[in-house]
Amino acid sequence: MGTTDRRARSRSQVATERFPWTRHLTADDMRVFTLELEQALHKPTSPQILDATVQEIIAGWRATARIKADPEHYAAALKPTTGDFGPVKTPLRARASHP
Repeated sequence: MGTTDRRARSRSQVATERFPWTRHLTADDMRVFTLELEQALHKPTSPQILDATVQEIIAGWRATARIKADPEHYAAALKPTTGDFGPVKTPLRARASHP
């Protein structure tokens, strides 16, 4: 086993311990999740931006794991959609910070 494989396995193991919901992700999903998280943590930025970026990555992947945990919901999510679902509502925090 190469060094890269050992690092990937180690990252996945740590992620699974810290984020139990990752058990619903595929091996490829886990690789991408841990890579995105690692890249965000190593990117030079302010603490506020880092915190928001990490929270966004975790929330997105947690939502992915949640939908993949339920085979019926996951199958429905994979079906194509048609039509316009209307306007997207702006989150409260975004509206409060942008007059």
